Amino acid sequence: MGEFTARDAIEPRWDPALKQVAIRRFLMIAGALAGLTVVGLIAINLVGLGRNPLAILIAVVGPASSAVASALIAGIIAGHAIVGRILLKMAFPIFVGALVGLVLFTWAFALAFEYTDQIVAAQSVADREVRTLGGGELTVGEIVRYMRGGQSDGDAATGWLGIPAGVLWVLQFRIVRDFLLAFGALGFVSLTASFAIWWERKVAGRIQSRLGPMRVGGWHGWAQSIADGLKLVQKEDIVLAGADKPLFKLAPYLVFIPVLAAFIALPFGASWAFRDLDVALIFILSMVGIDVVGIILGGWASNNKWSVYGAMRVACQMVSYEIPMGMSLLVPVMTVGTLKLTAIGEAQSGGFHTWLVFANPFTFIAALVYFISSLASVKRAPFDLPEAESELVAGFHTEYSGFRWAVFFFGEYAAMFVVSGVATVLFFGAWHSPLPAHWGASLLENGLWGRAVYGLLFSGPVWFVFKAYFLLFVQIWLRWTLPRVRIDQVMYACVQVLLPVTLAILLGNTLWQLFVVAGSVPAVVVNLVLTAIGAVLVAGFVAISAYGYANRRRLVGTLVTDHLPGS
Repeated sequence: MGEFTARDAIEPRWDPALKQVAIRRFLMIAGALAGLTVVGLIAINLVGLGRNPLAILIAVVGPASSAVASALIAGIIAGHAIVGRILLKMAFPIFVGALVGLVLFTWAFALAFEYTDQIVAAQSVADREVRTLGGGELTVGEIVRYMRGGQSDGDAATGWLGIPAGVLWVLQFRIVRDFLLAFGALGFVSLTASFAIWWERKVAGRIQSRLGPMRVGGWHGWAQSIADGLKLVQKEDIVLAGADKPLFKLAPYLVFIPVLAAFIALPFGASWAFRDLDVALIFILSMVGIDVVGIILGGWASNNKWSVYGAMRVACQMVSYEIPMGMSLLVPVMTVGTLKLTAIGEAQSGGFHTWLVFANPFTFIAALVYFISSLASVKRAPFDLPEAESELVAGFHTEYSGFRWAVFFFGEYAAMFVVSGVATVLFFGAWHSPLPAHWGASLLENGLWGRAVYGLLFSGPVWFVFKAYFLLFVQIWLRWTLPRVRIDQVMYACVQVLLPVTLAILLGNTLWQLFVVAGSVPAVVVNLVLTAIGAVLVAGFVAISAYGYANRRRLVGTLVTDHLPGS
């Protein structure tokens, strides 16, 4: 294989002959799909399914949309130079537009699920006894009748409303929703990992008096992760001769899949959960803890002493720190009285001062203990001993390359988001803004626009993602700020510091719940003091961020010409 650089990924050196072959093949595919669309349209009319929305979706809409996509790809290849210039000039607007589009697309699916549930709830007892193909309660005719306000009955007069009705008919099945949500979770994890890798390189650059990626893609090297991903996919998948090949190949997936499964129970909002489990917290902790098995297998199967050392450190570190991490999470669970994450999140909807981190001194300390323990759980600095480059080359994944190496890192960044999301739900107001949610209750009566404004200002998944990303940023920040500690210091911090502190706050919170009445003078005073401390910390971060933004073109250090004031 020839040398493949980052620049080749964004501005490839096109072979004219290969370019023409690619254009011809995509155009041939588009033509074949267009012909299939015509054949499908004729066929469904001949068999009397011309008004059946499912038949139209499968035989006409699917092939037609695929034909348009193939033709669009051929056009992009033909005009790659123009597309490249557009990407370079419009990188930031495209990035923002993609984020907005992703949010709106996700919201549209959520509204479709909600609308389908409303139709099911509005059925009469007799209608519910009628089951369609696959066991669904709704027929297309019933959905159309509901959409028309009861003016149509039967499937004969569906008209063009049959197409959206067919989509809603499919969405009534839980298995279909699960597949859509699973692909959505996978896409979110992939997007988060790609963005976090670029973000970490930019943060590391700034802390080290440099700029980080600046070339690939134009605006601040936004496409660097895309280029790296293309490079890794094309790398050779090397398996050492002395390695245990089945376990070596299986290990990366045992790291990634359990963390991905944790998103099943992680709620992004009161009604934005894959599965609203009563024991959601236990499920998430168990999934995050399982990935240690994949890391141990990867280190053992590599037949490399440095990889084995890294795997041993993971086993020692992660199993130890799960004890104070789990016990610290019992504090907010005791305070609210449930393991259901959506219920814990809704208990913090009264504004900034009702966030559980400010409920009492013991929840405040528990939040700090959990965050420190979560750093060790996801192998982040200063607890990144399992892959200490200065000691173990690359630790447990020393012998991995290409796609499998990338899977390890995707699992790490996904776990970083999961532990940040758990902290957000349990301590930092979940999906609620600092403003009391009941202030915007009237907006919920103003249709979709009112609900959108309510979600942006008071309570919605955007706030959850923002808070989780902030905690993820803190993890990145700490990695490039704090030095790595020794393994004996790691164990000392767990066994002789965090574990006793966790036992003390667990006992203290128990006594607080028993003897301090909610709404009493001591409870209100402590809540106000802790809220003031939190407000000062937030204001300080905002001030530092504003200072950094005002001096964003300057750097600290002796290698720059325009120093940051005060350096």
